[in-house]
Amino acid sequence: MLLAGVKVVEMGVWVAGPAAGGVMADWGADVVKIEPPQGDPMRNVFQALAGIDIPSSPPFNVDNRGKRSVVLDLNQPEAREIALQMIREADVFLTNFRRQALERHRLDYASIKDECPRLVYGHVTGYGQEGPDRDRAGYDIGSFWARSGIAHLLASADADGEPAPSRGGFGDHITAITCLAGIMGALYARERTGEGQLVDAALLRSGIYTVGWDISQQIELGLTMSAGRRTESIIPTASSFKAGDGRWLWLLGVEAERHWPRLVEALDREDLHEEPRFKDAASRRENARELMAILDAEFAKRPLDELTRRFDEVDLWWAPVQTPAEVLEDPQALASGAIVEIPGRNGEAPIRTVGSPVRFSKADVTPRSRSPELGEHTEEVLRERGVGEEQIDRLRAAGALG
Repeated sequence: MLLAGVKVVEMGVWVAGPAAGGVMADWGADVVKIEPPQGDPMRNVFQALAGIDIPSSPPFNVDNRGKRSVVLDLNQPEAREIALQMIREADVFLTNFRRQALERHRLDYASIKDECPRLVYGHVTGYGQEGPDRDRAGYDIGSFWARSGIAHLLASADADGEPAPSRGGFGDHITAITCLAGIMGALYARERTGEGQLVDAALLRSGIYTVGWDISQQIELGLTMSAGRRTESIIPTASSFKAGDGRWLWLLGVEAERHWPRLVEALDREDLHEEPRFKDAASRRENARELMAILDAEFAKRPLDELTRRFDEVDLWWAPVQTPAEVLEDPQALASGAIVEIPGRNGEAPIRTVGSPVRFSKADVTPRSRSPELGEHTEEVLRERGVGEEQIDRLRAAGALG
């Protein structure tokens, strides 16, 4: 396994922190998830967010498979000391707890860095370690989606400025991969220097980087390019179209002059070459509304399969607009390892789930096991750390183990 022998202690809830730990578990790290007695709220996410009683939590299962769950009530000093001992023995401590909670338990980076000089401390926050709003609550929908500019940039002009809604965990997963990259960099640096360090991953920074093209255009040109209306695309050959059978595709003719001749050939509309309004990329941009109306009419004449066959014949690029159900049957998604199977519980059938986004030529990163039950590995992990039976009994009696 890629990260065999790497010990990770995770103290994370919801998504961004646990998702980074989940990928590390896929990659072979021993990830021990410390949870409070009530558990990570993602275990009951539908109930927590909308009052919907659904027994399973697929989002939790995606981000927490392959980990071991330990319940410790950090409000009890003896439990907090055990957590600290686990961190001392770890290569990585990963958390997305807010700064005040970490300081209250004396598990913030400043409190433990001197006694854990080799520790890589990964901290995911909404807004970063500095600044007037560093302690503000954000979630990905606030820090990543709204405040970064993404919601505004993706708002349709037809919505009269109404911000575009996000999907659950969208920014969290991007920030998790950002944090993971930082942790890998810090572990590599430790191999050369022997020293650990703080890895600071912020949802806000990740969001701004995600729309870095737009932000850089604002910096250098004072220019904002909103999503606008589909019929007013600046590149009409790179837009979505509806085929005659009602299915949508995205045309990928982003190189305007290269792809335009192929498009008119595939549609049997070579006459458009002679149309002054569409003679070059600038003209097509200026007359996008008229051109899109013509293209919509042409796309509506043929079903998706015929259109895409024609596009492939002239090497014009495209992609289907798929539903989640269609993604699960997409042969390319399946072949690429985007959907994987992990062992079921107690001999049950394998569980189908979403795979990690990176694969390796010399390492199998298929998830090894399902997500753990709350506290499933508490006593197992404590015994590995040398905690005796008498102390375990005392902690259990005090409610420190849930």
